[in-house]
Amino acid sequence: MQIDPIHTLLTTFATLILLYLIFRPLESVFPARKYQTTFREHWLVDLCFFLGQYLVWNAVVLTLINSFGNGVREVVPTSFRNFVAQQPLFIQAAFVIIVGDLLIYWGHRAQHSIKFLWRFHAVHHTAEHLDWLAAHREHPLDSLYTTTIVNLPLFLTGVPISTLGYFAAFRGLWAIFIHSNVRLPIGPIRLLIGAPELHHWHHDRDRYAGNYANLSPLMDLLFGTYRCPDHEPNSFGIEESVRQNYFALLLLPFRREDTPTEQ
Repeated sequence: MQIDPIHTLLTTFATLILLYLIFRPLESVFPARKYQTTFREHWLVDLCFFLGQYLVWNAVVLTLINSFGNGVREVVPTSFRNFVAQQPLFIQAAFVIIVGDLLIYWGHRAQHSIKFLWRFHAVHHTAEHLDWLAAHREHPLDSLYTTTIVNLPLFLTGVPISTLGYFAAFRGLWAIFIHSNVRLPIGPIRLLIGAPELHHWHHDRDRYAGNYANLSPLMDLLFGTYRCPDHEPNSFGIEESVRQNYFALLLLPFRREDTPTEQ
């Protein structure tokens, strides 16, 4: 896959501006935390994660998944893959949403319960302020895990790359929304489509706070991990003290557990 650095740079900054224009007004009109500003503490760290993700890590992750996926695709019978690929778009969409949500739920739950996976996923949870920019705080290896566990099984079953691409973009936008500093008065509808307040409670300092689902909280309701108090958590982050520095956070999963961290 050939990458045009100028195009990537322009696309990155256009995306940054577009996301700001979409989410900042929402955060101003429907704030979850009323006095949180755009340039809140550690915003620059999250900007570094955004730039790293769009300029470097996304291309690396997609290249690895594409190479590996093409190499193992034959493990699924061709007849089954052709059957899936020939279905109408709405059937493929329903398949991607239902199976994708199931994969995301258990994959995400594993990130919190398996010690090795938590080492990398904890970087995402070091954010002490949530908004649309903080959604991009993610270790590249954690991103590789998440992208693979959701997309690779669907790719192997024959879902076209174009269909996966559309839904990956939608899920990415939804992920930014549920991290945003927004609280919308949608009432019981959040039982079906989810809402930022659900994911804000997922970012409570309790590592096992629940709310592991992505698009819909139905998986959390089904498996007993749904949580939605009527107020915001007292604080976000993890129990351990960490350096709020981009490169320090990239190295965080590789530190010895008995090595003291700095504030």
